Amino acid sequence: VQLQASGGGLVQTGGSLRLSCAASEPMFSSYTITWFRQAPGNERELVSGTTWNGGYTYYPDSVKDRFTMSRDNAKNTAFLHMNNLKPDDTAVYYCASVRASIPSSRWADATLMDSWGKGTLVTVSS
Repeated sequence: VQLQASGGGLVQTGGSLRLSCAASEPMFSSYTITWFRQAPGNERELVSGTTWNGGYTYYPDSVKDRFTMSRDNAKNTAFLHMNNLKPDDTAVYYCASVRASIPSSRWADATLMDSWGKGTLVTVSS
């Protein structure tokens, strides 16, 4: 599956953005979808993940209560709603998918993801 992330941009501290991840095929509906981010000099970091039906969604403490992930399988699209953005959220954001049913405890391992979209840059000014 091919993924395309979009929606990044420049926003002030406290602002909001919605990122989208569009998939190229209907099989997207059976995949686990994740969002990662990577800031300059840092490793790629998991910021959210959701199961194929959205029944379980994970957030690390760094974004919990500020970011919300959702998916619309009918439109082969996933979203990452980001509120109360902080300068530390500045990074390139990537969506990724994995076909195999892997436990959520392993979603942070970027090497397990099958497909990646090109990143979208989010810049939060102070």
